[in-house]
Order: sequence, then structure tokens, then C-alpha cells
Amino acid sequence: MISLKGCHFPKDAVLHAVYFYLRYTVSYRDLEKIMAERGVRVDHATLNRWVVKFSPMVAARAQSKKRPTQSSWRMDETYIRVRGKWMYLYRAVDEHGETLDFMLSERRNRPAATRFFAKALSSNGIPNKIVIDKSGANAAGIREVNRILKRFGCPAKVQTIRSKYLNNLIEQDHRFIKRRVRHMCGFKSFRSASATLDGIEVANMIRKQQFPSTTTSGFRLFAEIAG
Repeated sequence: MISLKGCHFPKDAVLHAVYFYLRYTVSYRDLEKIMAERGVRVDHATLNRWVVKFSPMVAARAQSKKRPTQSSWRMDETYIRVRGKWMYLYRAVDEHGETLDFMLSERRNRPAATRFFAKALSSNGIPNKIVIDKSGANAAGIREVNRILKRFGCPAKVQTIRSKYLNNLIEQDHRFIKRRVRHMCGFKSFRSASATLDGIEVANMIRKQQFPSTTTSGFRLFAEIAG
């Protein structure tokens, strides 16, 4: 359960503000006005702090609460502007388009790819195969993961398939994230970018109905995940 100790607002109000910002195309100043119309007076700087603080917490809980995913993965990275520079959002979905994992990186190279695959494997298990594009760094990352698995005595070996055509699924899935980020005019720090993207990915997973729940409300499901 996420603790809001020290926050001088009702938990529902805080989570509603965070979810609304992550899910819809709205600025912090617009959200400040929306919250005021609902009787909650909070400035845009505080709203930003809420998103940066609570989004990673919800994302961590989301990984343990999502439905099991398939063992055939599609992996790719997309560009995100941070401090005026392009950085890289690593993402993976399964063969049905359900989100597996995500990670923002300042660099696109073998160590970054290896960190991402290690992160994805820790929360989703070992896949049978991973489809990537022609990226040599991503292929090297999978080879490194296979070496690590062998070192620990794991008989499983992840198959690498390099196909841009088969990877269209995740390239299409980038659109939701890019559409939401496009209106943010870039991030001011790596920390805020990574935290906010964590939350946007959870909102995207809710949109895809990746969590078992009886509620049809996106916000209520977000609040259930938060605990």
C-alpha cells in the first residue's frame, strides 16, 4: 500500500490528480484549474511533485498485479527529449501487445539493453524468444543475458529474432506514449522524466485492461493498484 503520510490532501484527491495527468493530455496548470473546480485547491508545482513521487510507486505495484503475459516478446526503444537532449525509452510488449516492462536510459548501447532485459526478466520470467529490429546493441544485450542465465545454471536460452516487420506491434504501441509526451514540451530532468513515464505506462496498461478487476473505471483501477 502506498503511504501518503504528510500529504495534506485526501488520498483519493491525490491519486485522482496523478491519474488524470498521466492518462489525459492536460498540463499541470490546466489540472490545477480542474482540481479547483472540484473543490481541491492545489498549485501546479505540488501536482508535479505528486506525479514524480507516486508514479514509480504505482508502477512497481503494477508489475506484480498485472495478468501473466506471453513468452514471445517484442522489444524496441523510442526517443524521449530530456533537458533538450534525446534519450531512449526501452519498451517490451508480448505477442498480444500487452506491456511487459519499460526503462528510460540516457544511452542506447549494450549495457543499457542488458539492464533493460534483466529488469524485464525479473518481473516477467524468461521468454522463449525476443523479436528486435536490426539493432546490434539489443542483440548483444540478449547474448549477455543468455551468458548470465548459463552462468547461474539456467538451461533456458532466449532466442533472438531480428525482424522489423514482426516488430511493428511495439512500434505501433509507442504511439500512446509519444502522444502523451508530445504535449509536455520535454522534461527538465532525467528523474522527473523516468518517474512520469512510469506512470504513463501504467495508465496505458490500464487502457489495455491488463489487470484483473471488476471495476470499469480507469481511476478506480489505478487506486486499487496503489492500494
